[in-house]
Amino acid sequence: MFEPESFLQLQTIRDFIRYAWSRFNQEELFYGHGTDNAWDEAVHLVLGSLHLPWDVDANMLDARLVDHEKLALAEAVGKRVLQRIPTPYILGEAWFMGLPFHITQDVLIPRSPIAELLENELQPWLEQPPLRILDLCCGSGCIGIAAAHVFPEAEVVLADISPLALEVARKNVARHHLGDRCKVVESDMFDALHGEFDVILTNPPYVDKPDMDSLPPEYLHEPELGLASGADGLDAARTILARAADFLSDGGFMVCEVGNSMEALQNSYPEIMFIFPEFEKGGDGVFVMTKDDLLGCRELL
Repeated sequence: MFEPESFLQLQTIRDFIRYAWSRFNQEELFYGHGTDNAWDEAVHLVLGSLHLPWDVDANMLDARLVDHEKLALAEAVGKRVLQRIPTPYILGEAWFMGLPFHITQDVLIPRSPIAELLENELQPWLEQPPLRILDLCCGSGCIGIAAAHVFPEAEVVLADISPLALEVARKNVARHHLGDRCKVVESDMFDALHGEFDVILTNPPYVDKPDMDSLPPEYLHEPELGLASGADGLDAARTILARAADFLSDGGFMVCEVGNSMEALQNSYPEIMFIFPEFEKGGDGVFVMTKDDLLGCRELL
């Protein structure tokens, strides 16, 4: 039973964080869309709903709330508890590589470990600053936009098959004032793309059927188009592996995320030596291949 009226008995921001924390623990929610525990989730949802920064002065936590703020928080906590909607969807905003992004349920919530590679300026694979970057299967555009911030001289193409996702990407390009360098293109993989890129960054669908059939309720709010990729999770990756070399410049390389389908990828192509970087901040299932690597193993794909 969830009664928003009970929220009127709470007074301060601290009260609401404690209440949300208790409810999240009680309901045994699933985390993984920006937080990994009930406390951080409660802080994120309450402060975000009040349009306050995560690092707000601790003294502000004892500030009293007016009734309309309490009711708004009641609605937000209700969505998280009863509907299992991930917090970033409730707030309409997610963060990636320290940057804010507008999101809707038409795109996946940003969380790719590719962010760590970008923070390190794609070293040691990058020999010189890239002039043209592709964010393939871009969704919200977070990876490509983050790349545009890291490489201020680069043109970035954001490509996706979903018109609804591309509307979100366009809003994020405008939000970050990158309309002069970021181009948004509707494309089924590489079909509508032209020219070569120095770097291809891609977080395609990679969830296999067994995992799709057992997803926690929170993940069911994300678009299936951005998750499901066939029986073994590699439908999209196979297409990308077969075609990426044709869109890479000499000396160029691709960074591709396959997540939990990493083992399936290695089993499907045992002759190929995939390079999987290690991440200090967590995450795995991202491999790097140069154009020469891709051309050299083309007959195996």
